[in-house]
Amino acid sequence: MTHQHQPPQMSEEQRQARLRQIKGQWEQRRRITETLGRIKTKIGVYSGKGGVGKTTVAVNLAAYLAKQGFRVGLLDADIDCPNVAKVIGATEPAHVHEGRIEPAEAHGVSVVSMSFFQEKEDEAIIFRGPMIHNAINQFLQMTEWGDLDFLVVDLPPGTSDAPLTIMQTLTLDGFVIVTTPQSLAALDAKRSINMVRKLNVNVLGIVENMTGDMFGGGAGEQLAKDLGLAFLGQVAMRRDYRTDTKPSVLASKDVLKEYDHIWKGLQARLAEVDALPAVHKH
Repeated sequence: MTHQHQPPQMSEEQRQARLRQIKGQWEQRRRITETLGRIKTKIGVYSGKGGVGKTTVAVNLAAYLAKQGFRVGLLDADIDCPNVAKVIGATEPAHVHEGRIEPAEAHGVSVVSMSFFQEKEDEAIIFRGPMIHNAINQFLQMTEWGDLDFLVVDLPPGTSDAPLTIMQTLTLDGFVIVTTPQSLAALDAKRSINMVRKLNVNVLGIVENMTGDMFGGGAGEQLAKDLGLAFLGQVAMRRDYRTDTKPSVLASKDVLKEYDHIWKGLQARLAEVDALPAVHKH
């Protein structure tokens, strides 16, 4: 006679704890859905590695969309290395009022970043995975975005816990993948694209950053061709990015032209996935 192995029975205390966990997760999802319910389109800006200019692209894309007349929010989801507020030139921080986070305003963009809640700018944020997960969820649940046409989310780089939390918690309409011309950066970008595809989220296209004499060019376009994706455009390495008072897209005609091109391709892809909001003049 064979004896089938029976799974251990849960105690009443364990069942109640499990039930509380399920209820808590459901309530968390409900609050996130409610908070983000007035946002039409959510775009993640993502890269397989740090140092490719992902935050610079996210900030300039958000500022560009605001310049076109859209209502735009920018969420810095890079919890342990938050740079969005500095890159966009925010002069006043976001703050908490009656349990809700009220975003900062900079160049027509509503901004939330962990950097607003640091005592010192150069303070190291030393968080383990669960703490990063909790911080991201607090931003998603507590921020009072209001009515937005676009929420641009600057994701942490890589394919580990932090970007996975965003992808599983926040229903994004698609991702813009940022790479630089070097072959290693393109390889890491490919890894990040494969992660997004495994989670069945749209890849809207690829932007190649830092193109020029120093690093060359073409890797982003080749990657897009290899993977059957839209190549949104190149962003050259320019002195215009030295400005720290406003996004370069608002200060340089050359950078503006590059984002005109990126937006043209992005518009087409958003229309394909039925996620292109009508312009709202504000």
